Parts: sequence; structure tokens; C-alpha cells
Amino acid sequence: MRDRKIMLRELGPSLVEYADLSNLAPWYLNDMLVDSEGRAWVGNFGFDLMGGAKVAPTNLICVDSDGCAKVAADGLGFPNGMVLAPNGKTLIVAETTMNRLTAFELASGVLRKRWTWAAFGDPPTSSDFAELFSQVDVAPDGICLDAEGAIWVADAKNSRCIRVAEGGDILEELKTDSVGAFACMLGGADGRTLFVCVAPTFHEAAASANHRAAIWMITVDVPRAGLP
Repeated sequence: MRDRKIMLRELGPSLVEYADLSNLAPWYLNDMLVDSEGRAWVGNFGFDLMGGAKVAPTNLICVDSDGCAKVAADGLGFPNGMVLAPNGKTLIVAETTMNRLTAFELASGVLRKRWTWAAFGDPPTSSDFAELFSQVDVAPDGICLDAEGAIWVADAKNSRCIRVAEGGDILEELKTDSVGAFACMLGGADGRTLFVCVAPTFHEAAASANHRAAIWMITVDVPRAGLP
């Protein structure tokens, strides 16, 4: 994340460098999704969050199966968790600082048509992170897709996971109360176990001094679909 590199663990215990994205990503790397053809889609912060820098739009990077990287889309607000529809034709990205999930048409490894898959309110207008964070209704972080086409969203602002329909309607809410929810994934033998990464805060110094991070799990009705 900090070195802005994709590392590959081969059969042995060592990691090897697969792609250096430091010339494409303005700041630390974020979530990654690998599609069925071996392409990696990689988000990044876009600005020095912990250093108090002004919020800035950034890009989504595609690393082809041969390790060559390119900018796939730009003008995104903190592109974070991603899902790929079962047909492999729709990539949906969580824009954490923009109050929305954004979809792209994916064809032959290229992102084409772009639209808002779910909006939780108006996009914030401030470039100050604290003020911006107060303006968003949902801060979508990690996400996963289910077999009915709904998306589970780890809401980094409101200590919860929400199940969202296309358009933005909230179908279900699971509160995590005293800890924040930062990533989620459906898995288990039948795909109905929702795993949630929780922690007391996303601020690095405070989190490293307080080892309350955990993975919680709960059984839900609708199984997983698509990638990851």
C-alpha cells in the first residue's frame, strides 16, 4: 500500500514485485479486485489522508495480466472496494468521499460507459476531509455483491454494513455499534456468511495503539455472486 506496488507471492515464502504503480497513483494504494482474465483493478487514496492534505480526485488503475499498468478511469473520489458482476461486464466502485457507488461498463479490458449505481445523497463540496466527512450520508468502503444484485456496503462513517439496491435504497442494516465497519465479504460453504472487518477507528496512530480490530460474521439470506 505505502510503496504503491503490487506484490506477488509465488509457491515459495517470498514476495516478488509484480507492478510498480508509484508513477500512476498519487498516494497510497487501496482495495484491489482481480478479474477472471487476470487483470487487477486497483484504487488509491489520491491524497495524504493521515497528513491532513486537501481532498483530491484520483484514478483507478488497471494492471494487465503481463504486469503492465495504465490508468483506467479518473476523476474518482477515494476509489475503494469493488465488485464485478457475474457476467463480467459491469465493474462497480465505492467512492468513499463522494457518497456513492459508481459503475462502469467493462469490455475487452477497457472501462467504457460510466454511471452512478447508487447515490446516498449529494456529492460533498468541501476539500477539507473533516468537513467533507460530515457532509456524506454514507462513506462506502469495502463492498460485496449478492445473488439478487444487491451490494453489501461497509459504511465507514456510521459503524454499520448496509445492503443496498441499485439506485441507493437501503434494504438491510447491520450495526457494528462501538467499532467501525471497513470491509465486508460474503463467503462460507453456502456463500451466506457475511464477514465484516471492524476496528475502533481508521486513523492509523489510534488504531495501532488499540488492538480491538476483528473480523465479525453473521449469516444472511442471500448468497454471494460475482467477484471478488
